[in-house]
Amino acid sequence: MFIQTESTPNPATLKFLPGQDVLGAGTADFPTADAAAASPLAERVFKVNGVTGVFFGADFVTVTKDDAVDWDHIKPAILGAIMEHFQSGQPIMAGEATAASGHAEHDGEDGEIVEQIKELLDTRVRPAVAQDGGDITFHGFDRGIVYLHMQGACAGCPSSTLTLKMGIENLLKHYIPEVVEVRPVAA
Repeated sequence: MFIQTESTPNPATLKFLPGQDVLGAGTADFPTADAAAASPLAERVFKVNGVTGVFFGADFVTVTKDDAVDWDHIKPAILGAIMEHFQSGQPIMAGEATAASGHAEHDGEDGEIVEQIKELLDTRVRPAVAQDGGDITFHGFDRGIVYLHMQGACAGCPSSTLTLKMGIENLLKHYIPEVVEVRPVAA
C-alpha cells in the first residue's frame, strides 16, 4: 500500500491519500481524541503524539497537528497508523456511526433560500475545499447572514477568513441577493 501526502493551505494540516475509498461519500470530523471513539481509524491516528484533529473525506484523511510538533517527526507514525488500519480489515467507522452529509437542517420561511445556499455549497465550494483536505458545511441562515462550519484543513487555516469573505460570501451574494454576509461558526 502506498499512501500519498499533500500539503494544504493550513500549515498545521496534511492530507493523506491511501489510494482507496475512505468514506466513499460524506465526511466525518474528529476535532478531539474523545470524538474519535466513533472511528477505529481516527482512534489509531490520535494515538500519534501531537495529533490534534482528524477528518475523513471520500478518499482522503486529513490530519492536524499541534504547532509545537514538527511534521518530520510525526508523519511516519501517521502513515504507519493509516496503513495498519487499512491492512487490519477493520471498518473506518465503528458500529452504527456513519458519514454525514454535513449540512444542518433548516426549518422556516427561508427554506427556498437555504436550498439555494446548500446547492451552491455542494456544487461550487465543497469540491474545491475537498481538494485542500477540508469541508465547509451549512450551519444556519438568519436575517441575511449565512453561518458556515469549517472542518478538516479549513478549520484554523490562516486563509480561511479570506476564503469565506472574498470567495464564498461573494459567490453567495452574486447568486442569492438575500445573502448579506457569511460568518464561520465553531464546532
